[in-house]
This record gives sequence, C-alpha cells and structure tokens, in this order.
Amino acid sequence: MAKDFYHKIFRQALEKDGWTVTNDPYTVRVGRIGYEIDFGAEKLIAAFKGKEKIAVELKSFVGASNINEFHRAVGQYNDYFVAIEIQEPSRELYLAIPQEIWDDFCQELVIQKALQRIQAKIIVYNPENEEIVSWIK
Repeated sequence: MAKDFYHKIFRQALEKDGWTVTNDPYTVRVGRIGYEIDFGAEKLIAAFKGKEKIAVELKSFVGASNINEFHRAVGQYNDYFVAIEIQEPSRELYLAIPQEIWDDFCQELVIQKALQRIQAKIIVYNPENEEIVSWIK
C-alpha cells in the first residue's frame, strides 16, 4: 500500500489530538474483497462509555489535479463506508483533508454537495503544524 504524502504527519496530529492509532493500515475484508484504510484509531471517551472507534482515509491532495484527487477520495470513502458498515458498524469513517484544500477547493458548491451526498465525516488537518483543525460531522 502506498502511503499518502502526509501519512506520518497526520498520524502525529491524530495522536496529539488524544487518539491511539491501533491499525496502520486498518484492514477490512468483506467476502473476497479486501480494503486497506489508512488508519484505525481509538479514544477513551469515559470509563462508563468505553471507546470511540474511527477509521480514517487520509488524502494529501498533492497530485496535479484536485478534482482527480477528490474523485478518488470520494470513491474510496464510499467503498470503505460500505465495508465498515458490514464488518464493524460501530466504527465511524472519516476523510482527512489538508486545511489549505478544505478552505479553498472544498468550499466550491459542487464539492460541498458531493460530500453531503455521501454524508462524509471530515477531519481537517494542518500538515505544517501537525495538528487537527476541525472535525466535521
């Protein structure tokens, strides 16, 4: 599996945000189809509630075309969402997007509508500061 450009940076940001990375990558198999999602992570919520579990598909958007990167991200997110829904429905899937891309490209109406259509949960991260900026459900 080829790792995204910001793989190590995002992992550090996730850990700084209080998450424990449990899988790198997080693998899911449904029948004969296998997927490798960039990260699986857990966070202790409270002693009585247990742990919150997430899977994160990281995107760096360092390719020549943001729209091509976006198409790939949306396709992967959709496939991974279905696989997780079958195998581990208590785990939430997130799409991680760099802050610069989120603040500009992802604010276009067509991009916002596409993300709404797939009900994407988003993590906006700042690769320079190695931090998570926001969680968007």
